[in-house]
Amino acid sequence: MNNVRVRFAPSPTGPLHIGGVRTALFNYLFAKKHNGTFILRIEDTDQTRYVANAEQYIIDALNWLHIPYEEGPDKNEKFGPYRQSERKEIYKKYALELIAKGKAYYCFDTAEELDVCRKDHEGKGKTFIYNHHNRAKLTNSISLTEDEVNQRIANGEKYVIRFKMYDPKSEGEQTTIATTDIVRGEVSFKKEILDDKILFKSDGMPTYHLANIVDDHLMEISHVIRGEEWLPSLPLHIALYEAFDWKTPEFAHLPLILKPVGKGKLSKRDGDKLGFPVFPLAYKNNETGDVSRGYKEDGYFSETVINFLALLGWNPGTEQELFSLETLEKTFDLSRVNKSGARFDPDKTKWFNQQYMHIKSDEELAELFTPILTEKGISKKTDFIVKVVSLIKERATFIADFWELSNFFFEDPKEYDGKASRKNWKEGTSELMQELITILTSIEDFNSKNIETIVKEWITSKEIGFGKIMQPFRLSLVGAMKGPHLFDIAEMIGKEATINRIKKAIDTL
Repeated sequence: MNNVRVRFAPSPTGPLHIGGVRTALFNYLFAKKHNGTFILRIEDTDQTRYVANAEQYIIDALNWLHIPYEEGPDKNEKFGPYRQSERKEIYKKYALELIAKGKAYYCFDTAEELDVCRKDHEGKGKTFIYNHHNRAKLTNSISLTEDEVNQRIANGEKYVIRFKMYDPKSEGEQTTIATTDIVRGEVSFKKEILDDKILFKSDGMPTYHLANIVDDHLMEISHVIRGEEWLPSLPLHIALYEAFDWKTPEFAHLPLILKPVGKGKLSKRDGDKLGFPVFPLAYKNNETGDVSRGYKEDGYFSETVINFLALLGWNPGTEQELFSLETLEKTFDLSRVNKSGARFDPDKTKWFNQQYMHIKSDEELAELFTPILTEKGISKKTDFIVKVVSLIKERATFIADFWELSNFFFEDPKEYDGKASRKNWKEGTSELMQELITILTSIEDFNSKNIETIVKEWITSKEIGFGKIMQPFRLSLVGAMKGPHLFDIAEMIGKEATINRIKKAIDTL
């Protein structure tokens, strides 16, 4: 595939939703697969919704996920600038070019006048659409003379520029726009029922539609990969390319990410209600002070987010579920993206995190666990923390789970589980535990295997059930009936701490 250039073009109006992240990911993977270029363009033409820290948030999110852009704001600006607000001088020229070609026209209708038209149509049970049906009756450069238009502009009258979507009087005018979408196959639209969209606003800024097409052309974008919510805009975008006599890129419209219940688009409200994030990083709204949860801060690995997003709408065609970014770069294919929406499953997302927990080395996990210990005032040698992690990581989903799973390695039990105590500490247990102390004191090489052999031989010689010793022994060391291999715990905390904890249990229970 020749010279693949794709872009991710978000609007900086707030935090980046995971639907947007998936669009960025699919663009990135497509570029990597075809040795192409992944571009970030900030579409900030709507200054009324602009949020100051949103652009940096987008960049930080892409960097955390290890899908950085190769061209974009302040980076390899080959076709820069990459912020639309810095390109606003470009667009009017193209709007005027369309007017010169008879493909667009000036409109001077006021909001009040258009409102009257809408209400008039509603009264007749119709919907008002500004297009070939009524453009000649409205206040624009089609109904006015050239002199009247020039005079209005000279007088400083406000106007917009609209695209002439369909002209039944034009010779050879096609009534439909048809194309092949990489994901959806053949799609077609009837031009005669579409409206004449505004390309240039009265405030001197282009609309999304014009800026988007002009920038994609000037930046030599070969493939436009975006969400299906842009599908209704496709006929206009294709018509604009044709009006300019420009080569049309290939389009791929990705399916929606659906709510966990399967109906409707996933929203922040769903995350708040069901307790999961919908943003890659935590985000603070500087105006309201509200903080939205992020996958990173909730303890998810970036690999987890990449993996679960890749499988939301894309099917590898095999049973494989775990994909590293490097594997995805080689195997991802737009032809295997589904048309139908993909249901988001929060439990499956946790499962992915657990899988990546198991893949990571004990040393990596120990490094991530250390700050939690430091915060609690606990200082231990790295080797010790690595060993602890190796014993508990199978039961963890997040690094934050480590403390709950391992606190007994670092401190004596502060209390004992009531139910376990009643069940396992009975009459005669304290005497048996006293005997166990004597056995443990006599062990010189206090390693897990040695302790286990000697203690089990003693239990067998007493001809009592193992549970009568092992359960209260665990309760003494851990404070509950949980934790890894009991004799591993004893070795890790050492002989002195093991004996002291049994003594404390005898005194307490």
